[in-house]
Amino acid sequence: MLSERRLEVLRAIVQDYVGTEEPVGSKALTERHRLGVSPATVRNDMAVLEEEGYIAQPHTSAGRIPTDKGYRLFVDRLAGVKPLSTPERRAIQNFLDGAVDLDDVVGRTVRLLAQLTRQVAVVQYPSLTRSTVRHVELLSLAPARLMLVLITDTGRVEQRLVDCQTPFGEASLADLRARLNSRVVGRRFTDVPQLVQDLPESFEAEDRATVSTVLATLLETLVEEAEERLMIGGTANLTRFGHDFPLTIRPVLEALEEQVVLLKLLGEANESGMAVKIGHENAYEGLNSTSVVSVGYGSGGESVAKLGVVGPTRMDYPGTMGAVRAVARYVGQILAES
Repeated sequence: MLSERRLEVLRAIVQDYVGTEEPVGSKALTERHRLGVSPATVRNDMAVLEEEGYIAQPHTSAGRIPTDKGYRLFVDRLAGVKPLSTPERRAIQNFLDGAVDLDDVVGRTVRLLAQLTRQVAVVQYPSLTRSTVRHVELLSLAPARLMLVLITDTGRVEQRLVDCQTPFGEASLADLRARLNSRVVGRRFTDVPQLVQDLPESFEAEDRATVSTVLATLLETLVEEAEERLMIGGTANLTRFGHDFPLTIRPVLEALEEQVVLLKLLGEANESGMAVKIGHENAYEGLNSTSVVSVGYGSGGESVAKLGVVGPTRMDYPGTMGAVRAVARYVGQILAES
């Protein structure tokens, strides 16, 4: 365990390096921070921090920079994240309140996160496997053709065409709509197959084939849409950090194109807590020089998806964590109200 004083020296090194992009020397530390000890003591503390792997000497310069291990300790021992200012909070609310549907909410959230943090923003769509049914609408387009519209509690809308073997009258359609909704509204997607399996038997013999076709389309929609989707924005922000990536920015950009990689980075959607993965903690090699800050969002205290940012390890962690958490909270409020 590091002593509180050495932890204070490490905090000062992280803050200075993030702020100045320059390796930090003991003289600069004692001048810029009230550490309450002599430069010789700071030099001694820095030698111990280096020996234990928390800081390193990048080249022949006299300064030191934090390692992944140093950033990890810095984040783990943070006293608190940086709160957003009142104008920032108001701007977030106004910007997100203007959203017209779920795609717009996700798109605006990505742009907002990228602007606030000046990093790459990643937002996962609410997963249908964790969603509940708000309403199922059935519309007649032609005597033997229907449209099925599925609306979820998170505002997601899915439409499918259903071709029936025989014409299906308006009265039968209204009956099916009412019975279907009475069984599935407010229920989780994963429960729906069991809830509707005996529904065809409750209809007249001539309607059963059509009811079965409608149900098959509904269940196919649930399976198809269980596939995770996400949106990414602010990739151009990485070009500002060219010198933070040891060799080239290309592996980072390639990793960001892999949806599977990004979903793994964000972690399980039902884990609502803040997660910070630093440097080599990211399993994907192309992202070993980046940090990922993510958190779950959702309505009613339950997380339905994740959002977060990807940037260099030389990151303003308190500020980034504060922004990510605040945006997640506002998005959750919008989903709850929609």
